[in-house]
Amino acid sequence: MRRRDFIPGAAALLMGGCAGEPPAQIYLHSARIWTGNPKLPWASSMIVREGRIVAFDEQAKAETVIDAGGATVTPGFIDAHVHVFEGGRRLKQVQLRECSSKEEFVRRLGDYSADQPRGEWILGGDWDHQRWGGELPERKWIDAMTSNHPVWVTRLDGHMGLANAPALRVGNINRNTPDPPGGVIVRGPDGEPTGILKDNAMDLLTGSIPQPSEMLRGLALDAAMTHLLERGVTGIHHMGALDDLDILNNFRKEGRLRLRIYAATPLGQWKELREWIKQNGRGDSWMRPGLLKGFVDGSLGSHTAAMEEPYADAPHDRGLMVTNEYELYDWVLGADKAGLQLAIHAIGDRANHLLLDTYERVARENGQRDRRFRVEHAQHLRPQDIARFAALGVIASVQPYHAIDDGRWATRVVGPARAKTSYAIRSLLDAKARLAFGSDWFVAPPEPLMALYAAVTRRTLDDANPGGWVPEQKIQLEDAVLAHTAGSAFAGFQEDITGTLAPGKRADFVVFDRDVSKSPAEKLPEARVRFTVVEGRVMYSRV
Repeated sequence: MRRRDFIPGAAALLMGGCAGEPPAQIYLHSARIWTGNPKLPWASSMIVREGRIVAFDEQAKAETVIDAGGATVTPGFIDAHVHVFEGGRRLKQVQLRECSSKEEFVRRLGDYSADQPRGEWILGGDWDHQRWGGELPERKWIDAMTSNHPVWVTRLDGHMGLANAPALRVGNINRNTPDPPGGVIVRGPDGEPTGILKDNAMDLLTGSIPQPSEMLRGLALDAAMTHLLERGVTGIHHMGALDDLDILNNFRKEGRLRLRIYAATPLGQWKELREWIKQNGRGDSWMRPGLLKGFVDGSLGSHTAAMEEPYADAPHDRGLMVTNEYELYDWVLGADKAGLQLAIHAIGDRANHLLLDTYERVARENGQRDRRFRVEHAQHLRPQDIARFAALGVIASVQPYHAIDDGRWATRVVGPARAKTSYAIRSLLDAKARLAFGSDWFVAPPEPLMALYAAVTRRTLDDANPGGWVPEQKIQLEDAVLAHTAGSAFAGFQEDITGTLAPGKRADFVVFDRDVSKSPAEKLPEARVRFTVVEGRVMYSRV
């Protein structure tokens, strides 16, 4: 990009504008601005003053001028499902996501462990056993080379992980430890734990892992914000812990937040969240509490998603419920009565059906209000449940990247019939359901362009489905962008300030390096973000 394309300071003032009118904060021109606003879908220039959009298709004096060079500009992407502190931490932890063999998995863990101080926990991972044929890793693979460190590395979905022998000893997990409700300790033929812990069984270990200091958590948050802004993300819905709120609130008060954060805390702690809000307030447009994240079941890749019928590749297995239906109902009823929003994880068709039933019952008992119940993931749906999302006003908060990742092997696991309504984005749209797109980072990369690519092409990561895995579930690019901007804004009660570009709204937008609206869908991941702007401030520039 030529230097004159981005010119801050008084030297960039343009002729035009009303006499005596102060310079605009930003004048963006020569652009293909997709506004998301049906009253003015496209514009070629935009003026920003005091953090808000004031006009389109006009000229103005400005402190900062951005020449888009004919490239696309969109509203800033809002990632409706992020684990921001964990995502930031994992940028520095052991990386196992790309391991395509047992040997590479073992080598990477060994090399990383060798560089760490003795006794240091080895965390992170994000491994995917499907990349080397589906065999689950075992502690015996790594015990010898990691004997000086407790190791806990999770599968990329976060619903199971591998512990080595030192870590199992720290957690006091052995052959006599019973499986907890909603969890599994995988055991070998000799009855000894293999090191794999699934869903609620992970809690037996994770409570013994030293928690990072507040300073380290702050550093992780800052690293995560930089990572997200580089990718065009201007707002997130963070799925985290109750004590995350204090750190986020301090960042807000100190003016250190660089993107908007709607913070979710655990559903089982809804009373504590209610009290936190009484003590600290509801925040502002930069940081807000009020969302609760719960779980019904586990994940497909861990065979812990709750299915109506057995798994196609495991005829005696229907997954498990992480939260039983009675506790789920009690929590949802109380939290909803307290005026808090619910965002609950459901993967399997049995889990989704139970959650929709619970939402319907609670809405009937608590009475009408604008509650915006959310199903996080909504991955595998019974055909008859799809229409219920719109009928009940439930938002499907989905992550398209999962479809092209899991789609490499999902048909083998659920069978061809259930695959037809797996990651059923087109069917949900046709049924008039509201969609919100996200990534589920750290589980998947926080790449909005990859999410758009996944939704539009459904080409799996192994490229074994060039025409798309279950191609009838593809959607159009405009629908995908809407879901990742306006849809996510609506899911977070922020549609009045962001999600689309219109006069009076906050100036949250992204400038790309090309006109992505005219690029082939297969080329979407090749586009790059040039500028990410939040409330009229250039938070990221690629110059």
